[in-house]
Amino acid sequence: MTPFQIIAVLLTFVAIGGYINHKYFHLPETIGHMAFALLLSLVSTVLYKLGLFDLQPIKYIISSINFSEVLLHGMLSFLLFAGALHIRFGDLKEVGTPVAVLATAGVVIATLVTGTLVWKGAEFIGLDMPYIYALLFGALISPTDPVAVLAILKDAGMSKKLYTKIGSESLFNDGVGVVVFLTILDIAARTQQVEIHEVLILVIQKGLGGLALGFLLGWATDSLLRLADDYKVEVLLTLALVTGGYALAEILAVSAPICMVTAGLVVGNQGRVGRKADQPRESLSRFWELLDEIFNAVLFMLIGLEVIVITITKLHLVLGIIAIAAVLLGRLISVSLPIGMMSLQQKFERGTIPILVWGGLRGGLSIAMALSLPEGQEKSIILPMTYIVVLFSILVQGLSFPRFLTFVKKWAD
Repeated sequence: MTPFQIIAVLLTFVAIGGYINHKYFHLPETIGHMAFALLLSLVSTVLYKLGLFDLQPIKYIISSINFSEVLLHGMLSFLLFAGALHIRFGDLKEVGTPVAVLATAGVVIATLVTGTLVWKGAEFIGLDMPYIYALLFGALISPTDPVAVLAILKDAGMSKKLYTKIGSESLFNDGVGVVVFLTILDIAARTQQVEIHEVLILVIQKGLGGLALGFLLGWATDSLLRLADDYKVEVLLTLALVTGGYALAEILAVSAPICMVTAGLVVGNQGRVGRKADQPRESLSRFWELLDEIFNAVLFMLIGLEVIVITITKLHLVLGIIAIAAVLLGRLISVSLPIGMMSLQQKFERGTIPILVWGGLRGGLSIAMALSLPEGQEKSIILPMTYIVVLFSILVQGLSFPRFLTFVKKWAD
């Protein structure tokens, strides 16, 4: 199929699934799209097993989509920029230190804890999984997915401060997570020993480089936006920033996700300094909100459809359940330790830790990183395990989060 035909099929599924969910089920939109796609996948598979349906054309369509390439080198730039566009510096300033610590040290702690637990779990059920690849799984699953998190938090009804804390952490820690993932992947591919200081230098260079480039591009774009008074020109400028900036970051070997988050923060906040909210800038905000919704819908539809081409055995299912427990425990430790230390100097809302743990959703970013792994035995273990964790995260944690938030609020009071 041609790229246009694939896009046509996906958008058709998205439209039908969105209508059915809006009309009958009223699930959060992203979860509704994924649930619809997952249901289609399961029904198609059952009919195929019964000999009543030919699944090969659908498998061919899904296999034709390079999910990792589409997300990591395409949609992610738009989604991160759109998410950061609505975060306020004033709100972020209040939670800046916790966000910075959780997005850096928290990701590293979660990677080590989760990877070690999964490694021992695989050993317990008789699966041969090298420790470096267990850490690789920990790196790709530890950062919370900003796309999934922000989509669920919008209607959760939490305080602005807590929303900013969780949302901002998700926006930044995925960039850190990608850097950690690529670093560990590089170590796994090397035959010679890698020094720890080399790893730290690489991570710092990519992170700080992404911050600097994002600030520079965001400032330059906002300067042009201030001179423009036409909606179409503003849209084109921001589209150029997102596509060109992401590509430039990859060429310069700095963190492209962190670059996009920083650029979105700069453009979203500088546009409010010293000027009234005019129609063009309001229209620009609505454009990115709409684009964000469309890309979110397509992404979660793809996550649901991917189950058709991912082989999940009983052994994978057992390891997936172990991985779910490992991810939640890793998240608990990686959140509790930093917040416990920071609480000596600043006050945190009661219930912050359980909300951060249960609200830390995993999504398409983890699947994309798992799919980007080189073919081999390790990938055949990590990919289905990742998919199981993501399904649990979105369908169980995502659907239960509003009630969980209400419960924690009552407990905190």
